[in-house]
Amino acid sequence: MIKDSYKDAIRTLNTLQTNASYLEQVKRERGDPRAQLAAMRGFLERSGLQVEDLDRLNIIHVTGTKGKGSACAFTERILRGYGLRTGFYSSPHLVQVRERIRINGQPLSKELFSKYFWLVYRRLRGTKDDAQADMPAYFRFLTIMAFHVFLQEKVDLAVVEVGIGGAFDCTNIIRTPVVCGVSSLGIDHTSILGDTVEKIAWQKGGIFKPGVPAFTVPQPEQPLEVLQDRAQECGCPLYLCPELDAFEAGTRVLELGLAGTHQRSNAALALQLSRTWLQRRGYEGTGVLQDALPSTELSTQRSVPLAPTFCPSDAMIQGLRDTEWPGRTQVLPHGPVTWYIDGAHTTSSIQACVCWFRQEALNEDKPQDGSEVRVLLFNATGDRDTAALLKLLLPCHFDYAVFCPNFTEVSVAANADQQNFNVTLENALTRCVENQKTWMRLMEEKGGPWLPAPLEVGGLLQPDPLRGSLLLVPPAERPLNSTSLVFPCISHALQWITQGRDPHLPLPASKGGAHPHPVAASGAVLLQEAAAIRVLVTGSLHLVGGVLKLLDPTLSQ
Repeated sequence: MIKDSYKDAIRTLNTLQTNASYLEQVKRERGDPRAQLAAMRGFLERSGLQVEDLDRLNIIHVTGTKGKGSACAFTERILRGYGLRTGFYSSPHLVQVRERIRINGQPLSKELFSKYFWLVYRRLRGTKDDAQADMPAYFRFLTIMAFHVFLQEKVDLAVVEVGIGGAFDCTNIIRTPVVCGVSSLGIDHTSILGDTVEKIAWQKGGIFKPGVPAFTVPQPEQPLEVLQDRAQECGCPLYLCPELDAFEAGTRVLELGLAGTHQRSNAALALQLSRTWLQRRGYEGTGVLQDALPSTELSTQRSVPLAPTFCPSDAMIQGLRDTEWPGRTQVLPHGPVTWYIDGAHTTSSIQACVCWFRQEALNEDKPQDGSEVRVLLFNATGDRDTAALLKLLLPCHFDYAVFCPNFTEVSVAANADQQNFNVTLENALTRCVENQKTWMRLMEEKGGPWLPAPLEVGGLLQPDPLRGSLLLVPPAERPLNSTSLVFPCISHALQWITQGRDPHLPLPASKGGAHPHPVAASGAVLLQEAAAIRVLVTGSLHLVGGVLKLLDPTLSQ
C-alpha cells in the first residue's frame, strides 16, 4: 500500500526520472512534432483532462534560451499585484520539486503536492495497457500535474515556462494562450534543438499560435528573421519589445528586484506580456499609451514591428521592484563570506553573470589589509561547451577554482527532491576533473603562474568516493590564483571554501581534532585569515540549488 505522504510522492516521482531516455526520444521525434505532442496529449487524456480544458487557464507561454524564467517571474509578480490569483510553472527546481508549481508566487504546499501527485499518478497507472506507454517521463508528468493544480485551484491565469525548445516541448499542447513571449536566444541543448541559433530560433518559434500576439526582445538579425517567418506561417502577430529605457520617462528609473543589466530586457518583455494579457482580458488601468513615433522609425530591426511604449501602472512598477527569483543574480552576505549565486549555463548567460559579478563583487570596498580571496565554485552538465564557459570566467581573477558534482552529499542519502538517477557519481566526478584540467590549461594559456599537471582520472577514482575525502589537490604549495580543487560533493566543497567562517555553514565536528580535509590545507590558512571571501557559484542551476539548500536549511522545510 502506497502511503499518501509527500516523501512517498517524491520517491515515486523519481522513478519517472528517465530524462536521458526522454531526451533521446525527443531527438528521434523532433522531425515529427505531431508524434511528440500526440504522446503528451494521450497522457493528458488518461489523467482525466482534455486539451480543450487548458483553454480555461488564460496562459502566458514563454520560451527563450536565457532569461525566460526571470521574464516569467517578473510577469507573474506584476499580475499578482492586480489582485489576480496566479499559477506559475517553471523548471528546474532549486531545492524542492514543489517550487516548479506555484500559486500566488508560493511553491505548492506539501499537502497539495501530495494530493495532486497521487490523483494524477493513480489515474495514469489505472489507464495503462499494453498498447500505451506506461507512464510519462518526469517533466511530462509534472507538466500534466501543474495543469490539474491550476484548474482545480481556480487560478485566474497561468504563466507557463517552456522546458526545452518550444515546438516539441510538452508544454506546447497549449492551444490558445493569451500571449506568448520569447526571451534572449542563444546556443543551448544543441543535440536536441540544433547547433545554430537559427535552428534554435525555429524551435522557439514553435509556440506561436494563430491570432495570439507574441513579443520578443532584441535578437541578432538572422534568428529574428526566423522568428518572424515562424510567426507569419501561422498568422501570429509578432512584436519587438522596446528597451526598458523607453518606459523610464523623465527622471523615473524603474527599479528591478533582480540584479544585473541583462534583467532589463526580461523586465521589458514582462511589461508587454502583462499589459497584453490585461488588455485581452478586459482589465482597465493597464498603463497609458504614449503618443509615439511610428514603429518603423523607432525600431532598428524593422522586419518586426516595435511594440508601443506606455506609461507603466503603479502595479507594474511595484511588481518589477518586488520580483524575487532565487538562484539568479542572488547575493547572500554571510559574515566574512559573501556568496554570489547565478545559475548561468550558456555562453551568453555566463557573459551576463561575469558583468554582474564584477560590478557587484569587484567594486566592493577592499579590506583595509587587502586580504580578499575570490573563489569560483563551478559545475556544468549536459552537452555544454565547458571550455567556452570557463574561458569567459577568467576576467574575474579567481584565486581558487573549485569543482564538484551537483550532489549535495555523497556519504548519506541525498535529499529526494535533488536526486538524479540519470548521472552516476563516477561520471559526474570525471566531468569535474575534466573541467579542472580545462581551467588549468586556460590559466597556462593566460600566462599565469606555474601549474603542475593534474593527477590522472583513473587514479583519482580508485579510492571510494563515498568516504568523502578530497579527490584532487595540488601536489605542492603554489602561488595564489593558480589553485584548483575537485571535491566529491557540494557539502565538502563549501566546508573547504568557508573554513568554518560562514555562520550558516559551520565545520562539522572532526574526529580527534583533525581538519575534515587535511590534504586541502594548502589554501586553508589564506581562507581562514582573509578579511573577505567572495564566492561565485555558477555553471548549473542544479549546483546552485544544492548550494542554497546547504546555506539556507529553511528552504528544505
